Amino acid sequence: MKDKVRIAVLVSGGGTNLQALIDAQMAGKIPHGEIVTVISNKEGAFALERARNAGIEAVTILKADCGSKEEFEDVIGDSLEFRKIDLIVLAGFLAVLSEDFVKRFPNRIINIHPSLIPSFCGDGMYGLKVHNAALARGVKVTGATVHYVNEITDGGEIILQKAVDILPGDTPATLQKRVMEEAEWKLLPQATEIVCQKILKEISADEYL
Repeated sequence: MKDKVRIAVLVSGGGTNLQALIDAQMAGKIPHGEIVTVISNKEGAFALERARNAGIEAVTILKADCGSKEEFEDVIGDSLEFRKIDLIVLAGFLAVLSEDFVKRFPNRIINIHPSLIPSFCGDGMYGLKVHNAALARGVKVTGATVHYVNEITDGGEIILQKAVDILPGDTPATLQKRVMEEAEWKLLPQATEIVCQKILKEISADEYL
């Protein structure tokens, strides 16, 4: 019987959320999952160095090398299937995945977003843009959300959320840092473990049948 979910983390940049996952895995906080590969769509992303430092396979797949978005997604999907990946975690992965790709891995893709969905989310809302929007709107509370990925950007079922206060004098950069430290880096490992347990139950039920 399978006892660990095989996890792939998709990244585009520095990989701070990836590091939170790696640290949680090393601390035994994701006992039902194992990160087996990290895939970046950006050459030289520091997240790849974080993966290598942790002894995890680091792979770069560039859209420019694939010709089209469809071919790019096919290469990623084939790579995931070849490695028998059970769960895909998007951790600062800035390529929007198509409906066809999502349907290839139903309920097996999760994402972290730096707001309390449904606020400040959707197409074009990522990184500092989210925090800029929250400050411009004048809200007093923001946070982070881990959700399943479906065909609608940031539209999948919510797994976990955590609120973070906005403080007087906050800038997009200071708010981003606090949301990462107080919410993102805690939520993503927790949600990953929750989904890993769910996947293992599904696999066990399928084996029983």
